Amino acid sequence: MNEYAEFFELGFDVLMHPLFIRQNNYFQHNTTTLFEHSILVAYIAYLVGSKLGLDTQSIVRGALLHDFFLYDWHTEGKKVKKPIHKKHGFKHAKYAYENASFYFTINQKEKDIITKHMFPLNIKPPIYYESWLVNFVDDYVTFSEYFKNNKNKYNNLIEYIYAKLKTS
Repeated sequence: MNEYAEFFELGFDVLMHPLFIRQNNYFQHNTTTLFEHSILVAYIAYLVGSKLGLDTQSIVRGALLHDFFLYDWHTEGKKVKKPIHKKHGFKHAKYAYENASFYFTINQKEKDIITKHMFPLNIKPPIYYESWLVNFVDDYVTFSEYFKNNKNKYNNLIEYIYAKLKTS
C-alpha cells in the first residue's frame, strides 16, 4: 500500500464526512482552503510520526480535525469586537473539539491533539508526542501558507484525495 492510500485509510471516516469536505469552501491562509490545510498538516505529521514510530491513526485523525470549527474565521471574527482572549486563535481549538466529538468517536490522544494544537495560545501544553508533533507541523504549514506557496509541492496528494472522494 502506498503512502497516500495508507494515509487515506487512516483518515477515511473524517475525509469522507460532508462537513469536513465542506471546509473546502473556507480559505485558511492565502489561497489554501481549510480542507487542504488540514490534509497537509495531517499528511506531513503522518510522514514524520510513522518514521518516529508514533500512533499514526491518532495523528491523522487528530490533525484532520484540529481546525474542525465549521465557520469562516475571517468573517466571524469581524462581526463582533471581542477581547483578545476570546478571539479565534484562542478559542477555535475548543470549538473544533466540540464539533469533532459530536460527529466522531475521539480518543484521548486525538482530543489532546485537537485541543492543544494552538499551544502556547492555549495555556495547557500537549501531553503526547503526537500532539506536540501536530502542533509543530501546523505551525510549519501555516508559516508556509503565509510566506511561500507550498501547495504545488502537495498537488499530487490533494488530487489523490479528491479522486478518492469521487470514487468512494
